[in-house]
Amino acid sequence: MALRFDAGRVCLDLLATGHPGERLDSVRALCGWIEEAGLVPAGTGLGHADETWVVRFREVREDIGQLVRRGGGTVSYARALGRVNEAARATPPVPCAVRHGDGPLVRELVAPPGPAALLALLARDAVELLTDPVARAALRECEGDKCPLLYLDTSRGRRRRWCSSEVCGNRDRVARHRRRAAALTRA
Repeated sequence: MALRFDAGRVCLDLLATGHPGERLDSVRALCGWIEEAGLVPAGTGLGHADETWVVRFREVREDIGQLVRRGGGTVSYARALGRVNEAARATPPVPCAVRHGDGPLVRELVAPPGPAALLALLARDAVELLTDPVARAALRECEGDKCPLLYLDTSRGRRRRWCSSEVCGNRDRVARHRRRAAALTRA
């Protein structure tokens, strides 16, 4: 399945990597997610990443999940809060503008990022979400059957029901159609 980036915040997109199955199951998968999530500019070398990165990203994912869901995980809320705050203290990757030939300026990183720098971006995004009352009020859990994903509802009337209209919304519409068709068949 394709990676999802439709939750409205990168920290919530990280949560989506655990559903329906583990998406961060290798260094290669993690590096792909890091680039697609926009944590680093396209083409940034991440060849120095190793399995410890995967473990650390999964741990931060669990901590962020515990905080945005307000408990219920395998880690205590206080411990998760402490670990996210600690991760947010690290210095994020330092960007710079570089001109390639006669082309436009592009963003690059001053140095190859380490896991602490990248996790700082995710932790800071989570801290912003958790401390912003407007964003917290827009936080929703998908109404899809057995879908635990969270997203920010920025829709016009704040009536968004699913993490993705194309995925969970479509499943819900198909299920309703089948129920109506079955009821007509029985009648």
